[in-house]
Amino acid sequence: MTIATDRRMTLTEFLTYDDGTERRYELVDGVLVEMGAESTINNWIAGFLFGYFIQMGILSYRIGFKQKIEVPSRYVTARDPDLIIHSEDSATAIADRTEACLKQNEPNPLLIIEVVSPGTESTDNYQRDYVQKPIEYADRGIPEFWQVDPDRQWVRVLTLNGDIYEVEQFVGNEPIVSPMFPALNLTVEQVLTAGR
Repeated sequence: MTIATDRRMTLTEFLTYDDGTERRYELVDGVLVEMGAESTINNWIAGFLFGYFIQMGILSYRIGFKQKIEVPSRYVTARDPDLIIHSEDSATAIADRTEACLKQNEPNPLLIIEVVSPGTESTDNYQRDYVQKPIEYADRGIPEFWQVDPDRQWVRVLTLNGDIYEVEQFVGNEPIVSPMFPALNLTVEQVLTAGR
């Protein structure tokens, strides 16, 4: 749902916007667009991965939950990934910031994880998660991007090669191979069941 406003909103206004509800929005060409509520499994998966990276030794300040990242895009100004694994530099850039948004001219995180929303190829969800975000994150220079899809039962690891992503897809009990985290010892099934 698009929220009608008298004028286009700036990124700064968006980052401090509060309508007194728990609704989630993205800023599309200066206009607020309401995002659907997260499903329970999506939240469980994001929480499981947060805990897993902590166990791997990633310090909690380098794991971004509900932090936004500004992207070069004709669709949105800033994305709201499910999880961000920061580099030391990107964590430093966002530290102590009230608006929790990594700006476009700031250092990139190491990894962005999106637990994708359900939908066929013709839906907005699919277009956003499988078409727009890979282009935006590649243009931004994010070295690794995961698409975790509970409906399709896969995890895709997208690795930046030049200015485009190479995609490797993992299913079932296959171990997820992460160039940024070679010590990763995690299967798709573990992720999709959120460790249950």
